[in-house]
Amino acid sequence: MWLLFAIITTLSWAFSDLFYKKGAVPSDKTSHLKTAIMVGLVMGLHGFFYMLIKDVEFSPLYLVTYFPVSFMYILSMTVGYLGLRYIELSISSPIQNSSGVVTALLIFFFFDHTLSWMEILAIVTITLGILALALEEKKEAELLPLSPQEKKKYRTGLFAILFPILYSIIDGLGTFFDAIYLDELQLIGEDQALLAYEFTFFLCALLLLLYLRIKKEPFSLLKQKDRGLAAAFETLGQFFYVFAMARNAIITAPLIASYSVFSVLLSRIFLKEKLNQPQYASIITVLSGILVLALSEVL
Repeated sequence: MWLLFAIITTLSWAFSDLFYKKGAVPSDKTSHLKTAIMVGLVMGLHGFFYMLIKDVEFSPLYLVTYFPVSFMYILSMTVGYLGLRYIELSISSPIQNSSGVVTALLIFFFFDHTLSWMEILAIVTITLGILALALEEKKEAELLPLSPQEKKKYRTGLFAILFPILYSIIDGLGTFFDAIYLDELQLIGEDQALLAYEFTFFLCALLLLLYLRIKKEPFSLLKQKDRGLAAAFETLGQFFYVFAMARNAIITAPLIASYSVFSVLLSRIFLKEKLNQPQYASIITVLSGILVLALSEVL
């Protein structure tokens, strides 16, 4: 079942990425904070009802226990939301989309794991597809009609590469910590980990709401349709992600990292963005890797 959970997470986060793009407002300096608020509110609401419906025992101490993981994820996501203001270039970097592979390598080197030749082939294929798409996106971004000032800012400035580097490092470490907590050492149960993360994000959302109010920044829940849908898909993905990581973290991490590839495909379908042949080839490569991974579980 872990593979099914991982695929559901991948598709859910691809849809969330689609709506993150639609909800990002380049002219709004607090756009990333508003997105984080919506995600935190939706996650908190889901966590509350999940705890009541499933009658899960949850102590506030779990918030402290799981805080290193929650902090890494929330920080990386907020950095990602901020980067959406420069999405055409920040998402193009192969560094950002390699966090799952970094996590898999950390798990492989720090813990005793053996992989079959099909699993290795699947991981390599998925990784190559992600990197190929990222490089193609970078090439496409370089052809964008930008002013000389914008070209200098985006293509040669530290600001341009800061987001993918930070995102990759923080998200990779967060996933590695998650693998330790849920799979390797089993320091916390799946339900408790899910609730701890969602409630931590909810508390962050409340703090950000207070911050916006102090800054007198307008924020209306009724005007957050795209951000709300992004938050819903993010929460759905997080639900299945926890259970997938608890079963097979070393393969789940690079598989879920492929959500960016599906995000590009969804952008073609829903946002009418055009894809060239190399981009289609990259998507087919990733799908082939996922198929090999599925076959490795059956055979």
